Amino acid sequence: MFKSLLLAGAATILAAGAASAADLPRRAEAPVFVPVPVFAWTGFYFGINAGYAYTESDTVRTTGINNLNSGAPNAANLQGNVDNRLRPAALKLPQEGFSAGAQIGYNYQLTPGNGIVIGIEADAQYTDLETSRVNVATRTALPSTLTNTYRSDLQYLGTVRGRVGYAFDKVMVYGTGGFAYGGIEQSVSFQTGSPVTYAGARSTMETGYAYGGGIEYALPTDSFLNFFRSSAVTLKAEYLRYDLGSRNLLVASTGGPGIGYNAVFKTEGAIARAGLNYKFGSY
Repeated sequence: MFKSLLLAGAATILAAGAASAADLPRRAEAPVFVPVPVFAWTGFYFGINAGYAYTESDTVRTTGINNLNSGAPNAANLQGNVDNRLRPAALKLPQEGFSAGAQIGYNYQLTPGNGIVIGIEADAQYTDLETSRVNVATRTALPSTLTNTYRSDLQYLGTVRGRVGYAFDKVMVYGTGGFAYGGIEQSVSFQTGSPVTYAGARSTMETGYAYGGGIEYALPTDSFLNFFRSSAVTLKAEYLRYDLGSRNLLVASTGGPGIGYNAVFKTEGAIARAGLNYKFGSY
């Protein structure tokens, strides 16, 4: 009898303990830690760009050829016309316009997050840099009007450049420099009265160098410019200076006396532009 009472009491105590434990609040599961992804600039990319282009050294310098001592029947001292301002010794030929093109490249970041980024980029763009200028002079000794026409056009510009920058997570500042090439058209014609007495023209591709710098920013996924809705879209602002060198153009006689004139064109300028890149791989 006593033994039965002990067993019944023990069962009652265990049941009460279980009921009390059921009333206790449940322990919440520990949250899962998700690390914030670190942006990395490493990877291939391609994109588009547009901006404003202008020349920085745009004076065409002209000299006349003196062959009076050559014994030729039609010899002349054409530098005298330059000295007397009948042909311009120096003529400003400024150029400005828009540019638009595309680029492709590769970046390698030494350390993710903040750190040095090295890379290479190739680009090509159309440039609206065509201009012409007419200079008119009057000769009184032998009354006549001399019309001098100059034209220059940089049709396209391309570069292959290295890039070295430093990234502050999604912001990178960089310098760049390398090879440049461009399609050039230049012409000069000199008239005495109505006929063209001296003329020269050329259309060719010239090479040189380019350098500059910029800043690039990885867009947030909710930006209206990030149409890929990916962290791999970047926006850049860049200044690039190019120099394709100086070249002489022979403005040869087409019926006038002597050999002709030499006109030296210098092809250099700058582009200020913005660009949008898509990088393969989000991080």
